[in-house]
Amino acid sequence: MAATAQSSSEGSSFPEGSTRGNTSMSERITGIDFPNVTFSATSPRSGKEVAFSVQLLLLLSLLTLAPSLLILVTCFLRFSIVLDFIKRALSLQQVPPTAVLNGIALFMTLFCMWPTFKSMYDNAFKPLSNNEITIEEAFDKAEAPVRIFMYRQLDGDHSYVRTFMSMAKLNKPKNFSEVPTYILVPSYILHELTVAFKIGIMLYIPFIVIDMVVASILMSMGMM
Repeated sequence: MAATAQSSSEGSSFPEGSTRGNTSMSERITGIDFPNVTFSATSPRSGKEVAFSVQLLLLLSLLTLAPSLLILVTCFLRFSIVLDFIKRALSLQQVPPTAVLNGIALFMTLFCMWPTFKSMYDNAFKPLSNNEITIEEAFDKAEAPVRIFMYRQLDGDHSYVRTFMSMAKLNKPKNFSEVPTYILVPSYILHELTVAFKIGIMLYIPFIVIDMVVASILMSMGMM
């Protein structure tokens, strides 16, 4: 009985000409030596190693904040707000998408900021990659073109600079170089917001006038 069942199972399990499968693992596969990955921390042997670790941590933090810096210390903020005002003035809900508006604002920002970015590359990144300057010197050289750009965009309106200087209880600066960066950046941001909203409202007013004229015509015709 058992022999009959065995013969029937052998005859009906695989078609003629097929090869039996093997479920056992090959020695070639099981014989692979996997690397042993370990994570360890060692005590610094000198102050330079501590400084390098801190610099690396600050660099990673700076890369994390890069999108925010691109938005806040460039003219991207002004372009994005003005384009959004135009979209709302035209009563467009989905067209163009927000991603398209951000792309337009990004490339317009690159066009306006290209001389600044080129100066940062030539004076900071390129010498640093050639080991001609240190990281601290590269940071100072990269900061200078951005500071000049922000100061020029203020266009003589130093009210925000005076406000933040008084809030920080700092003495009146004699020239531009004495204005700290942490004072210049928020002053530039508020100035860009003010200018962007002024431009947006000026673009919005004609559409409001058109809506009022159309509404008056429809009311006079008794269609409202």
